[in-house]
Amino acid sequence: MADPAEHRPAEEEEEEEAAAAGEDEDTGAQVAPIVKLEEVAVTTGEEDEDVLLDMKAKLYRFDKEGNQWKERGTGTVKLLKHKETAKVRLVMRQAKTLKICANHLVVATIKMQEHAGSDKSCVWHALDFADGELKEEMFAIRFGSVENCKKFKDIVEEIAEQQGKTEEKENEEASTAADLVQKLTVTEASKEETAEKEEAPASDDKKGC
Repeated sequence: MADPAEHRPAEEEEEEEAAAAGEDEDTGAQVAPIVKLEEVAVTTGEEDEDVLLDMKAKLYRFDKEGNQWKERGTGTVKLLKHKETAKVRLVMRQAKTLKICANHLVVATIKMQEHAGSDKSCVWHALDFADGELKEEMFAIRFGSVENCKKFKDIVEEIAEQQGKTEEKENEEASTAADLVQKLTVTEASKEETAEKEEAPASDDKKGC
């Protein structure tokens, strides 16, 4: 005897086929998103600067109170040259958070020294602004290779030397300008003094009349 479950009314089978066809059918309707997201321009402060160096490294700062080195962050260290002022700054951001862990100018007095016991690291002092205020900091940076450390050290020292020459030139120009202003002032004073002497006899003559 046949199983009743194997035989179903024809109308029931047609309804199931129609339902299945409806599920697969693309109506072409477009659903508008509930929230419209607009593109937001993100600025990093580096838009007016050229990248001279871009390397991965790990940064440490010396904690004077604890008298020990503390990790500042792992990320990318950059040397950025401003397009107008030509000043160069060192900026390092943490890899995941992009938080700034070093931000200072490369000045003529900066000195890079090899870190004792590691040829992949170097140490230097700087007036840093990473925390929103200028602070004297002692940094140590470690690279993945000796070559990268040497490249970083050489470029920083080269920039420092260039900054020193620029400062000397600016000082010379300022001194020359100051001398020129002083000479012009002396010349003007002499002219006024001469004019006063020339006017004095004329005044005496008027009195005699």
